[in-house]
Amino acid sequence: MPARFRYSRRVQFHETDLAGIVHFSWYFRYMEEAEHALWRSVGMSIVPETEDVGFPRVAVSCDFKAPLAFEEEFEVDIRVEAIGRRSIRYSCTIVKGEQVMATGSMTSACVTRDADHVVRSTAIPDDIVRRLQ
Repeated sequence: MPARFRYSRRVQFHETDLAGIVHFSWYFRYMEEAEHALWRSVGMSIVPETEDVGFPRVAVSCDFKAPLAFEEEFEVDIRVEAIGRRSIRYSCTIVKGEQVMATGSMTSACVTRDADHVVRSTAIPDDIVRRLQ
């Protein structure tokens, strides 16, 4: 079964716009925070100490269902949707209680950087694949 995690959070004032609701850009940050928490929950960091790899985004999406406001508590349910040879796709659902506030997805490519700082796609290390499955 793919790795899954539920990340709890509260809306901060600086995340809201003049209408008093969360600015759309924060939903992507919430999903990314949940991703990092997921990795920690399986004993890893998104910046592995033992591997010279990184995971930049290659695709993101978010469908907004209802607004979040200052000091509201919510959760991000994130799960690994698919692990390919060189990429990871996550699905996310942002919920407040039982209400779905947003759904989204993120895809990250596994990359390495050579001595000339050129970024190249590379295979995801086996240990990372095992822990996220």
